[in-house]
Amino acid sequence: MDTLKKLYIDAGISEKVYDFCDDIQKSLKERFEQIDAVAEYNQTKVIRAMQKNRVSAACFETSTGYGYDDLGRETLEAVYADVFEAESALVRPQLTCGTHALTVALSANLRPGDELLSPVGRPYDTLEGVIGIKEDNPPGSLREFGITYSQVDLLEDGSFDFEGIRNAINERTKLVTIQRSKGYDPRPTLSVERIGELIAFIKSVKPEVICMVDNCYGEFVETIEPTQVGADMCVGSLIKNPGGGLAPIGGYIVGKKELIDMCAYRLTAPGLGKEVGATLGVNQSFFQGFFLAPTVTAGALKGAVFAANIYEKLGYKVVPDSKEPRYDIIQAVTLGKPEAVIAFCKGIQAGSPVDSHVAPEPYAMPGYHSDVIMAAGAFVQGSSIELSADGPIEPPYAVYFQGGLTWYHARFGITMSLQYMINDGIVEL
Repeated sequence: MDTLKKLYIDAGISEKVYDFCDDIQKSLKERFEQIDAVAEYNQTKVIRAMQKNRVSAACFETSTGYGYDDLGRETLEAVYADVFEAESALVRPQLTCGTHALTVALSANLRPGDELLSPVGRPYDTLEGVIGIKEDNPPGSLREFGITYSQVDLLEDGSFDFEGIRNAINERTKLVTIQRSKGYDPRPTLSVERIGELIAFIKSVKPEVICMVDNCYGEFVETIEPTQVGADMCVGSLIKNPGGGLAPIGGYIVGKKELIDMCAYRLTAPGLGKEVGATLGVNQSFFQGFFLAPTVTAGALKGAVFAANIYEKLGYKVVPDSKEPRYDIIQAVTLGKPEAVIAFCKGIQAGSPVDSHVAPEPYAMPGYHSDVIMAAGAFVQGSSIELSADGPIEPPYAVYFQGGLTWYHARFGITMSLQYMINDGIVEL
C-alpha cells in the first residue's frame, strides 16, 4: 500500500472509497493542465501589474487613524485597477464582505426614483434585504429610499430573455446588476463572454445605464474579467478568490472613476472618499493574497472538477457537469434529501484543518430565508476560497461546494464527503 493511501485510510477513508476517487483523479490530467495554463497567465498578469506600480516593502507598512497618505493602500488599488483593466479601484478592509461591497456600490450610484434591474433572475439571498424584496425587509433597504426593483428571469435553458429585458428597461432604469455566479440556484454560471454580450445588448437599448457585475467566486477563473467586456463596475469579496486565502477581511469595487469615487464617498463620507481609511496592518496580506490568488483559484477549480466527476458518476445532477467549462469555483450537487446535504457537509468539515472535530448543523442564518448548513473549517471565518460547503435545507436539497487553498486539500475533503455519505447509508459503491 502506498504511503498516501495509508494516510487516507488512517483518516477514516475506506480503501474502496480511496480507489474510486483516485481513479477519477487520474482521468483528469488534461483538464488540470488547462486550469494550470489559465493560472499561469493570470499569475503573470498580477506580477506585471505589481511591477508596473512599483510595489515595495514600504507598501506593507500600516496606517492608523485617518489613514492619510497610505502608500500601500493607494498602490494596491492601482494594482487592482490594472489587473481588471479598470480606471479606478476601491480595495478596503472597511468593506466587510461581498454583500457590503455590493450595497456600497448600489447605494452610492442609485437615487430615489431610480430603478434597479436584474436581468438574470433573483439575486443571492443576502442581497434581497439590501434591495427590499424580502417578505420581512430590514430597515435601510433601497426600497425604503424610493428605489424600485425589476427582474427578468433567465429562460428555461439558462439563456437570456432579451425581449423581456428590452421591455423591462425604462426611463427610470439607472443600474443593472448582473450576478455572475449561481448563488443558491443550480443554474449555469455566466462566462465573461456571455456577460459581455448581455452588457452590449443592454447598452444598445439604453447606453447610459450603469452595468454592475457581482464577480464573487469568478475572479481568475478565466483570463479576462467583466470590466474588460464593458462592465462599468465589478464587485467582489477578498475572502473569496482575490484574497488568496490570506486576506482576513475586505472587498473590492473596480470600474469607471466617477462611479468608484461615488462608492468611496458612500463608504467613508462625501468630500473624504478614498483619502481616508486606515489599513491597520493588512496591506501585506492583501498584496500577498492577491499575488497567490491565481494559483489558489486554480486549486479550487480542480477540486470543483473532481467533485463534479465523482458525484456525476454516482448518478447525481451536478452543475456544471463533469465536462463543461468552468466560470466560477462553485460546484452544485443536487442530493435530493436533507440527510444527504447534512452528511456531505459533515464530511467536508471533517476534512478541514480547523474545527474538524465539530459537526455542522442547519440553522437560521441572518439574511437567508431558510435554514442553512455551512461546513467551513477555515483559517478566516466565512472564507469561501477555503474548503467549504453549504446549502439551504429546502428542495431540491442541493449542496454548493467551493474552495480549497490547495488542490490536495480539496481532494482530501471531497473524498471525505463521499465517505460520510457512505457511512450514513446514502451512497453505495
